Amino acid sequence: MARYHQAVCRLCRREGEKLFLKGDRCFKEKCAIEKRNTPPGQHGRRRGKMQGYGVQLREKQKVKRIYGVLEQQFRNYFKKASLKKGITGEILLTFLEKRLDNVVYRLGFATSRPQARQLVAHGHILVNGKRVDVANCQVKANDEISISQGTQKNVFVEQAVESAKGRGIPEWLELDREGFKGRVLREPRRSDILYPINEQLIVELYSK
Repeated sequence: MARYHQAVCRLCRREGEKLFLKGDRCFKEKCAIEKRNTPPGQHGRRRGKMQGYGVQLREKQKVKRIYGVLEQQFRNYFKKASLKKGITGEILLTFLEKRLDNVVYRLGFATSRPQARQLVAHGHILVNGKRVDVANCQVKANDEISISQGTQKNVFVEQAVESAKGRGIPEWLELDREGFKGRVLREPRRSDILYPINEQLIVELYSK
């Protein structure tokens, strides 16, 4: 599958805000946004203010990069969201939040979503006791997500669990740090997503 393999800090600089793609580094002074908050490229400082379509496109790109999904995946999520009753933008974000790799990150088993995706892809994550290696698997209420027995002593997982203590766990999830497992208490709500996202701009973009 196609993935972005260049410096992810460039993506944060392009959007002008932290997307938390680099794990613990995003919370330190080494963060690219802290050091150089300008768009990448030699003409980054000269770029003018965007309007209309450009603003909508940047909002879509920002959300895609936060959750690490490709264009076709994102479009499919939007189509599913538009077919459900309710506010399309909020339903779209709910689909993204319920991705297994995102839940693994939210529970603190990984320091970033890319690291969480790797844990899932390599078969280190169990859902209700069964191994699941599909990152976009949608979790449901009462699902139990856990780390496989042989991976619980992995130094990267231990560091992630330790560093996540200061990050906190969303209210729709429950974590048992000692048992390296968590539970989905309910569906995520819009109020649970604290990123500065204007999902209405994405709806307007795809509605053209």
